[in-house]
Amino acid sequence: MADSGESVSAVELLRSVPLFADLEQDELENFSRVAVPRSFPAATRVFHEGDHSDACYIVRTGSFRVTREHSDGRAITLATLGPGDIFGELAMLDGEVRSASVEALEDGELLALPASEVRGLLGRHPEITVKLLIALVRRLRAANERISRQSFQTVPSRVAGVLAQLVSEESPGTNEGGEVTIRMNQSDLAQLAGTSRERVSRFLADLERAGVVRPGRGRVTVLDPGKLRNYIF
Repeated sequence: MADSGESVSAVELLRSVPLFADLEQDELENFSRVAVPRSFPAATRVFHEGDHSDACYIVRTGSFRVTREHSDGRAITLATLGPGDIFGELAMLDGEVRSASVEALEDGELLALPASEVRGLLGRHPEITVKLLIALVRRLRAANERISRQSFQTVPSRVAGVLAQLVSEESPGTNEGGEVTIRMNQSDLAQLAGTSRERVSRFLADLERAGVVRPGRGRVTVLDPGKLRNYIF
């Protein structure tokens, strides 16, 4: 059993997730008791595409990458996840195997929620089922937007769109002022934009000369988020 400090931390983490935010304190405490803390060093897999499912996860610390892989070894990044994000619920709900792989981009900690407990919670609280449905619809909309961007936009427009989306996720409400650092390397940006790392590198160099970004090792600092819109068509 987790000690009291870990228990409080788990309760606070659960409360920070919109899916569970409206639960009463006793329900959160009961749920936290069955949650299992797990640590993942950078570059290790949480699970692989095709694995069987028995839990979903909430990110406590660190960042994680969701990918799909082709039989020839190529991979595409579907999403990056940070503290408070929940993942792994699709396979948990429909009983199918994992539809994607998840790996740690840096040392991180997760809270594993047993599938049986989550399904029981959904049965007791229909309003949470509605929240989960809304969250899945938002994810579907984001996927549709990404497909549209990769199909119709130029490479610079796609990369700028990805950067703008990541800025919004990292710092909601940031439109005009304030630097935002995105902790992601150029290969991962290329996967999200559906292009090559070399083309991302060239475009970031253009943005750097224009004073829009400052590339770094494993990160990109967006100096002027509002100017990204000038590159999105």
